[in-house]
Amino acid sequence: MLKEDLVKVFEDAFKLNWDKPCFSDYGSDPLTFGKVASKIKEFHAVFNALGIKKGDKIALCGKNSANWAIAYLSTITYGAVIVPLLSDFTAEEIHHLVGHSDSKLFFAAEHIIDRLDFSLLKGVEVLFKLDDMSVAFSKEENLNEKVAGAISNFAETQTVTKENIAFEIPAKTDIATIVYTSGTTGFSKGVMISHNCLMANIQYAIDSLPKGGEAMVSFLPLAHCFGCAFDFLLQVARGLHIIFMSKTPTPRILIKAFSEVQPFLVISVPLILEKIYTSKIRPMLDTKKMKILMAIPGIRQIIMKKIGKGISDFFGGKCYEVISGGAAFNPKIESFLLKAGVRFTTGYGMTECAPLIAYTDYADNRKIGSCGKIMTYLTAKIDNPDKKGVGEICVKGENIMSGYYKMEKETAEVIDSEGWLHTGDLGRIDSDGFLFICGRLKNMILSSSGQNIYPEEIELKINYMPFVSESLVLDAGKGKLVAFVYPDYDKMKGENVTEEQLAVIMQQNRDELNETLPAYAKISEIRIHPEEFQKTSTKKIRRTLYTHLVDKKKGSKK
Repeated sequence: MLKEDLVKVFEDAFKLNWDKPCFSDYGSDPLTFGKVASKIKEFHAVFNALGIKKGDKIALCGKNSANWAIAYLSTITYGAVIVPLLSDFTAEEIHHLVGHSDSKLFFAAEHIIDRLDFSLLKGVEVLFKLDDMSVAFSKEENLNEKVAGAISNFAETQTVTKENIAFEIPAKTDIATIVYTSGTTGFSKGVMISHNCLMANIQYAIDSLPKGGEAMVSFLPLAHCFGCAFDFLLQVARGLHIIFMSKTPTPRILIKAFSEVQPFLVISVPLILEKIYTSKIRPMLDTKKMKILMAIPGIRQIIMKKIGKGISDFFGGKCYEVISGGAAFNPKIESFLLKAGVRFTTGYGMTECAPLIAYTDYADNRKIGSCGKIMTYLTAKIDNPDKKGVGEICVKGENIMSGYYKMEKETAEVIDSEGWLHTGDLGRIDSDGFLFICGRLKNMILSSSGQNIYPEEIELKINYMPFVSESLVLDAGKGKLVAFVYPDYDKMKGENVTEEQLAVIMQQNRDELNETLPAYAKISEIRIHPEEFQKTSTKKIRRTLYTHLVDKKKGSKK
């Protein structure tokens, strides 16, 4: 166990930064650390009046906001368990997960509440409107009175100062949060994450990242572990001002926010950098004039430096590093951006580790295609590796989940008797300790000659090719692989490319792709998929929804 206590770290952060800005919604005045601490203690009084006990569950659903953060911290510093739910979950999913988690209180944004049926929130005693923290619904009238009375009594009898702010410190093994995954099968499991598990992530980041900056732009969903740990909890511990982007930001709004805040660190997903490349940089590089200039070594260096500065300016100009996670990064784009001097790195994790497994600073001789080295508080092994050293990634250590809530069988399937968490991801670790992800174990395709094929690796290559927005590689049986491509229709429209021309381009893509693949992994056909693929909340394609597109018995299906 770590010597640090999560709640004590937050208590110390409030004392140390009392008068500094803590939270603000973009465009609004900030709340100081002292004001946030007072709000937290006020909610402790409300929880106590409502009979909430240590270990009770409190659900939370809404977009990023200062009130979202206050509800989260109020819960875990009280010793209760926060259950953050994604705001894009359906009403049916929210009803089910609030019930499954046994939540007694529920903080929800108004646009979420409008979709709910209160009669289906059977265990919830009070529903708070996240927008203004007022009571939207309660089972009994006297509960409203208890909330109002607790707030009134707190205001009259308590003054919270940096000298008297104190929280009761939970045990390190106590559950801090239950995070519901939304896997590619659509089956949600509640990941139980302890205080120690969260602390391991935060302490590792504190030890690994240089200090700097005064503010942070938070735009990744806080209901995900990645955004929650590093956009939010880490920054509270470090005493930074967090500016929450409550709505999904457009590139224009992001540029404006980054320019105003000039963050020292940006937590992102690969899609942001990849979109910058595909929408801004690549079209410029594809022009005849630019191709000529890029062929001249001295001129090429000047252009690359200018591109790197342009991307740095996009993130505010003072960003030490962009940390990307949540999905694989296209290696060709990754290579280009690194050559342009863009300071970014890619990490790897999963909800069951809250979330970090691997990371390396951008300057630490990182390797293309790698997601870094295993973090300090974990040990890793590659289980049952093949001839190339590829096998299932297994980890154990400080930041492993306590299990799936009310799912002992499913827990035993992923955490073995020796404490190893089987991630379900395939990867290899090279001689320098760098981890490379190859795909999901359940997605691996076994060729007719007994070779392992990792469709995600092929898809990364396809996604880089002309007029491809996204792709899905499926096993069509009889040694055949079929790639389904959702075209970049915007680019087609912009360049007046017809459906007939697109078919020719895809054939050229297939030929070019197959030159890079071994014989057993060559694509037999590329087919157009006219609609965007359905995805999980973490933007991974729900692969099982598309297995009907091929018929393994016949080799393919038209």
